[in-house]
Amino acid sequence: MKAGSARVAWVRIGIRPAFTTAAAVMIGGDTSALAAQAAQLAGDTSIMDGAKLGIVVLLVITFAMQGAFVGFFLYLRRRAKRIADIDLETEWSEVQRSPRRS
Repeated sequence: MKAGSARVAWVRIGIRPAFTTAAAVMIGGDTSALAAQAAQLAGDTSIMDGAKLGIVVLLVITFAMQGAFVGFFLYLRRRAKRIADIDLETEWSEVQRSPRRS
């Protein structure tokens, strides 16, 4: 058996239970999953307002984390540049102090 066919067999084994579970939940599950849609049709906006607020909070958290990553990488870039400048100055001062050979 080749490695590729073993991988395909593993994926098939993993997908079948996932689809079976999803189908069982859709068929035998409770109707509370459809509550937001039913509330929108009934004119109840409190659930929709809560859902919108939840989406906004999740977006704020996501953008804050992305901003933190960007800030961290910019910090690393500045630090690497500063260290490279210090190393260059140190090397240049050593070159200037060494006696010249002809």
